[in-house]
Amino acid sequence: MNKARLEWVMSGLNHYTLTTGEDLFLQTVSEDFDKNQALTVRQEERLENLYKEKSKLTPNKKSNQLPISESPPKKTRPRMSYRKVF
Repeated sequence: MNKARLEWVMSGLNHYTLTTGEDLFLQTVSEDFDKNQALTVRQEERLENLYKEKSKLTPNKKSNQLPISESPPKKTRPRMSYRKVF
C-alpha cells in the first residue's frame, strides 16, 4: 500500500464514528507506515476490511456538506386572485 492510498482510506474512515479499538488500530497503522514506509499484509487486509465495513454505513461525523435531512424549500403555487369583473 502506498502513502496516497493510505491517506485516502484514512480520510474516508474519518467520516465514521469508530470504536476505541478501531481508532487505536488506525493510529498504530499510521505510526507503522511513517516508521517503516510499509504495512504488513495483515494490517493492509484489516484496514481494507474496516473501510469496506464502514462504507456500507451512513457517515456519523459532520462534514462540510449539508445534512441529509435538510432539503431545499418546497415550491409553492402562486395564489390566484378572484376579482369580480363588472
